[in-house]
Amino acid sequence: MSDQNPIIQTLKTLPKTSGIYQYFDHKGRLLYVGKAKNLYNRVRSYFKVTDGSPSANLSPRITHMVSQIHSIQTLIVANENDALILENSLIKQLKPKYNILLRDDKTYPYIFINLSDPFPRPQITRSKKGQNCLYFGPFCSGAREILDSLYELFALVQKNGCLREKKACLFYQINRCKAPCEGKISQEDYGEILKESIIHLKNTKLLITRLEERMHTLASQERFEEALILRDRIKKISMLKAESMIDLHIQDANWDVFAISYDAQYAALVKLYMREGKIISSDFEKIPLQNGVVSKKELLSLYQQAILSHYSKDLPILPKAILLPQELSLDEIAPWQEWLGAKIKILIPQRGDKANLTKLALLNAQEILKNKNQEIDTLLQIQKLFSLQCTPHRIEIFDTSHHGGEHNVGAMVVYENQKWIKSSYRHYNLEGSDEYSQMREMLVRRAQDFSKDSPPDLWILDGGVAQINIAQEVLESVGVHIDVIAIAKEKLDFKAHRAKGRAKDMLRGVIEGKVSEFALLPSDVRLQFCQKLRDEAHRFAISFHRQKKLKSFIPKV
Repeated sequence: MSDQNPIIQTLKTLPKTSGIYQYFDHKGRLLYVGKAKNLYNRVRSYFKVTDGSPSANLSPRITHMVSQIHSIQTLIVANENDALILENSLIKQLKPKYNILLRDDKTYPYIFINLSDPFPRPQITRSKKGQNCLYFGPFCSGAREILDSLYELFALVQKNGCLREKKACLFYQINRCKAPCEGKISQEDYGEILKESIIHLKNTKLLITRLEERMHTLASQERFEEALILRDRIKKISMLKAESMIDLHIQDANWDVFAISYDAQYAALVKLYMREGKIISSDFEKIPLQNGVVSKKELLSLYQQAILSHYSKDLPILPKAILLPQELSLDEIAPWQEWLGAKIKILIPQRGDKANLTKLALLNAQEILKNKNQEIDTLLQIQKLFSLQCTPHRIEIFDTSHHGGEHNVGAMVVYENQKWIKSSYRHYNLEGSDEYSQMREMLVRRAQDFSKDSPPDLWILDGGVAQINIAQEVLESVGVHIDVIAIAKEKLDFKAHRAKGRAKDMLRGVIEGKVSEFALLPSDVRLQFCQKLRDEAHRFAISFHRQKKLKSFIPKV
């Protein structure tokens, strides 16, 4: 490479300050985002400064990335703390090809009781509500079941609007409320009921015992549907009870534990939440990896994303400490501690109860990686068939629906971790007059939301070559890498053939910049998997189209 190489020129003029660096390929596509305390030192470490080729001490994957770098952009910030936050935001929004993306930034529900109310009632929240509130959680699952159980067993105020009505309602008649709205119970007596409900809220074993008694009573009265509802509720709450078996009998043991384990294809992030010495809930995320081994820097980045994503929100309850495994060092996590401030300490325990908890979290992460099922094998086969940049972990599937150019709608459904994420489903009212303009409009609107809701690993579109080209144009316009597959329905007598297990639908994907066709047998699991996803998007789009059509028949008053 000559001295005129733009990389060499950039390496000579890098600032020696904190900031963000971004690597782009020859098409201007973003490859990687990183932060640095000293941009000059950090960026130059990737290259041989004499000719701009990859440095000798890089992993094979990063060497391959550096060989594709055509230009470098930097953004100076005030300090390392600001760089930390900006890097996290850009990774989430732009999904660079060579950054490992942690998606799980959801806020878990808490149960809270506002003691300022004259007749307080438990409710669900995901953020702080007031100064004089009791909070319980976080609950990674089961919060709604616990809340419903409390209202089933205790005569609490059932609805926010009950007190405003000033009149006893059905809940009073069926003995599920004491009608404080009509003054039929004093605040002191109501307070005793509330105290009893809080005891059961804290002790799920007691709650389950009471629910089982209620379930058997309903069954003996032949109220089987109600008994079945309680049975399912008990099953969900029992999962929380199993997590609560560890009890350190330390009242101020309020700790959050994070641990990551990985193999050649996935990393598993496990989170344990301990409150008052008991593990009250846990959660995990499987993160697809590109081309194998995770470097120490990438492992640090995953922990950093997990911590910044989780604690950037206004959480109702903060732990006293975050516990991390011994593979990390205090020097490495110092910027995170600075960002958190004094309110939460990050600890890397070496022995005792805290160290045992980090080992337990790591053990669970390792177990998650072992329990891979057949569907992951199918995803690996799809990755290989279409030369995808990673095993698709989160998939968004799009379809449109219209009739004679009227009631034009689109739908996006989301499949992640072997399950439908129905909270992420989206309907779109569309203006386009044909399926191509409608698809473009829908994908543009989805791309505009990447800053709020991270891009997936894969888009699957109902259509063919034209839809793939539209998707690529949209993604290039926002500078985001997402693999795209299209599935076109088999045509019989010019009509779509949807015979399950027999339809010879055509799959298309982009291989080395060109759209390639894949005519798989109807029995091929890869085709069947894509059909399953497409059919769910079609169902969701059709249901919305029918709603709009029926609504149009109702005359406006």
